[in-house]
Amino acid sequence: MNDHSNSLTLTVVLPIYNEEDSVAGLLHRVAESSCVNEMILVDDFSSDNSVAVVQDTLESLKQSYPHLRIEFFQHEKNYGKGKALRTGFEEARCDVVVIQDADLEYDPDEYPRLMKPILDGKADVVYGSRFLGGPHRVLYFWHYLGNKSLTLMSNMFSNLNLTDMETCYKMFKREILNDITFKSNRFGFEPEFTAKVSKAGCRIYEVPISYHGRTYEEGKKITWKDGVSAFFHIIRYNLFK
Repeated sequence: MNDHSNSLTLTVVLPIYNEEDSVAGLLHRVAESSCVNEMILVDDFSSDNSVAVVQDTLESLKQSYPHLRIEFFQHEKNYGKGKALRTGFEEARCDVVVIQDADLEYDPDEYPRLMKPILDGKADVVYGSRFLGGPHRVLYFWHYLGNKSLTLMSNMFSNLNLTDMETCYKMFKREILNDITFKSNRFGFEPEFTAKVSKAGCRIYEVPISYHGRTYEEGKKITWKDGVSAFFHIIRYNLFK
């Protein structure tokens, strides 16, 4: 991988699915970041009012932040987060890409912290870890245990020492998309991404981040079924292409 200077540009890819209560606030938070040059929004066939909220929000964002390139794409059916991310990746133009969920669990103010290892020429990929000491909301024990178990299994196959494989915050040099093709449509993207950047020899860093988790009543979507599926994806993408 080639090193870049401190003039790196940043694309934020935002998959959206049924986030009408949080997406407007999140989009404003992202646009306010001094690191961001481009926002690629992909609605994965939301069944609530998310699309209308996004469209209304974009009008004000484009007026308030004319320097930003903001694009909005809509899927014709619900495919899953992985497919929404692939749609966004295809449209990304900046030097660096970061994944941002359309809720308020992850804080866009932490983009500079994620970018630093890349700016310093040390990393090709940076994970924002919820388990390295940043402040976080205290929630579900079994989710915590599931995340740790999936990370452990992923590490055993990839020979990495990550603390949080399942984190949303994955920032990477866009050029890795020239060499790596992702296939997962749903939450299998997380273990697939980790397996493939490891196989590609990318330099991987982790930095601590804050985490403001949601309850299911507040809109959390991932379930135990996604966790079980992730185990199979870990085996599939580490042992096969």
